[in-house]
Amino acid sequence: MQLKKLLQDNIDTLELLKNDYDVQFHEILEENINKLNKLLSSFETELYLSEKFDDMDCIMEFHPGAGGTEAHDWASMLFRMYTRFCQKHKFKMEILDYQESAENLLSSASVLIKGKKAYGLLKSENGVHRLVRISPFDSAKARHTSFASVSVTPNIDSSVNIQIDEKDLDISTYRSSGAGGQNVNKTESAVRIVHKPTNIVITCQIERSQLMNKNLAMNMLKSKLILLEERKKAEQLSKISGTKLDIEWGSQIRSYVFCPYTMVKDHRTNYSVSQIDQVMDGDLDDFINEYLKWRYQNGKEK
Repeated sequence: MQLKKLLQDNIDTLELLKNDYDVQFHEILEENINKLNKLLSSFETELYLSEKFDDMDCIMEFHPGAGGTEAHDWASMLFRMYTRFCQKHKFKMEILDYQESAENLLSSASVLIKGKKAYGLLKSENGVHRLVRISPFDSAKARHTSFASVSVTPNIDSSVNIQIDEKDLDISTYRSSGAGGQNVNKTESAVRIVHKPTNIVITCQIERSQLMNKNLAMNMLKSKLILLEERKKAEQLSKISGTKLDIEWGSQIRSYVFCPYTMVKDHRTNYSVSQIDQVMDGDLDDFINEYLKWRYQNGKEK
């Protein structure tokens, strides 16, 4: 209704301007056209976010690629970027597990992100992210390329039924510690679960209770197994229909170039911007919207 009313108001204002030009009406029309474009973009996004898990919260995991300090620093930069994105969207971000390297940089992390259509928006970020820059760790000031992976899965709650054989699990405990090396708990409350058939590894240390951490980790494992099953179905469907679908978990999705020029480019949609500092400060909405549009138009299942 709001879209329809604003559109009609713009039409009426345009007719008035045709008959009798007025500077004030012209400014009102420009302002209302901008409002209409924003509403249309929001409506379009809502239309695209209609898939099975889009309404759910999500779990985001970070892992540096090969490259030592350089890769760990890049993973830390990505962690900050998504933290800023969540702040801008008023999403709640809870650290489930955070491990640091010897240089106090991110070694691995998993976070629970709660917010309206969190998975639907952030599923676009699943994959490998590439960084090109002059390394601050290289005294020769050489240009380096680094990689880090971001995994995004829906946070499927315990009401969803999926059978997991206890014999397929390797469960261990360890002492939890927070980001920055701060001690959180002196008891072995942190939990690590390995699902042997798929080699999926889940760690959780957000709670002080070992049992609560185990329950959270099991829900995370369930989410990954359900999403893995969905992707297998999509692969089977693509074979039957003859349609080639990109279902790879680790495909390189985006490049962030700081040198010799500045550019962030999504390799799926070919959308790019030169304002790399804004992107690293969490301004990802245009990339997400372009991905959702591309996915919707191409019938992608990833």
